This record gives sequence, C-alpha cells and structure tokens, in this order.
Amino acid sequence: MVNQKMDAHVIVPTYNEADNIDELISQLLALPNPVGVIVVDDNSPDGTGDKVDIWAEKHPHQVQCVHRAGKLGLGTAYIAGFKRALEIGADRIMTMDADFSHHPKYIPDMIQLSKQKHVVIGSRYVPGGGAKNCTWKRIMLSKGANLVARWSLGLQARDATAGFRLYRREVLESIPLDNIFSSGYSFLVEMLFLCQRRGWQVGEVPIIFEDRRKGTTKISKNEVIKAQYTVARLFFRRLRGGEPRRPTVPVSQH
Repeated sequence: MVNQKMDAHVIVPTYNEADNIDELISQLLALPNPVGVIVVDDNSPDGTGDKVDIWAEKHPHQVQCVHRAGKLGLGTAYIAGFKRALEIGADRIMTMDADFSHHPKYIPDMIQLSKQKHVVIGSRYVPGGGAKNCTWKRIMLSKGANLVARWSLGLQARDATAGFRLYRREVLESIPLDNIFSSGYSFLVEMLFLCQRRGWQVGEVPIIFEDRRKGTTKISKNEVIKAQYTVARLFFRRLRGGEPRRPTVPVSQH
C-alpha cells in the first residue's frame, strides 16, 4: 500500500472528532517529514470516519481509516492501529489525539530524537514543556497521576501518562499487544511500563499541551478509577519481578 517511504505512521483514535479531523490531517500531510496517517474510528455518529475515507481516496498512499463497530476502548484502538502499521511495514509508529492537544508541529523533533531513542514522548514535564488553556483541576489530575505512576512503577519518563508518543518498530514487536489488560487511558501507563521493563530507551521532547479546541473531553470518572486499578496491578507485578528484558539494541540512523 505504501510506495513513498514514510518517516513515521501516525495513529489517531477518533470518536466524534468531525470538527477537528480535516484540519488535523491537512497539517499532518503538510509536515516537512512525510508521514502516513492511520485513523482508527469507533463508528463516530458525527461522520468522522466518512471524512477520513474522503482523505484516503485523495491520498491512498498516506491516509487510511480503520473502521470499528463502536466504542471499544482507547487501548484497543491503539492496538488496532499498531497492527495495521506493522502490517504495512512501518518503522516508526506514533500515537496522538485528534483534538490538537498534541500539535503536529512537534512531530519532526520526535522523529529526530527517535534516531537515538526507542520510545519518544511528547512531554509536558521536561524543560520547555507545559500546558495551555487547561483548568487547574485538569493540571492537578495530570500531575498527580504522573507522580503516582512514576513512584509506584519506577517509570523514568517525566510525562508517563502522555498519549503523544513514537515507538520504533522493534519495541512494538517485543510486546504481546493482545495480552495488555488495560483498555482506556491507563493503557498508556501499561505500555510505558512494558517498554521500560524490557530495557528500551525512552526520550522526551518538550511540548505545550493545549486543551482541546473543539468537541468535548473523553476523560470520565470511570477512566480515573480504571487508571488507579491499573497502577495498583502493575505495582504488584513490579514487586514480583521476572519481567523479560532485552539487551540494548543498536539504533540505526536512518
């Protein structure tokens, strides 16, 4: 399917993002780095998936849509995107939100850092990073979740809950994706836990996280409870030890 060599393939899970998706895809395709776009749409009633199909018709070698029957969880959407990207031979696979809280302008820097690191995070909590237009409750929730996840699980990344990430192909191939238990936003914490426990090198690029421009937030109280359960479950897994670790793999410079 892919003729032009892409620097990365960007996975964008969507549910009712019709207000944002056209502008997002337009900006992704305009980046100085050629990227492929894989939208995983959960049968959005507002026609998000239909809009992506129009883009796919115009740009068949760069844009595609994975249509799912309904809302099946953020984690499973990422996995569906990972599998599609691996299937078409992607070397670098990214994840980002559709609401411009993760701005495409940071992608070139993340791709550049991936030449030295196996996993790259678009981070709010490294020098130069931050948040914009977020309520104090949102900021405190994020910082609190990061503090708990890092302390409980020994995660070294400053922004352990970020969904703006780049994984090199060998990282995803080393993880049993179908065995990941978490399905919501806590999937992000579990993925980072699995990456670090396998010895993959993690780097961070500073970004300014901006609260969504249009639409409504998808984070619910139920997601917060699930995240707490995930951290507790992984904490006891960490105590048991025995995680498979891989030796440091030389990183190619292409």
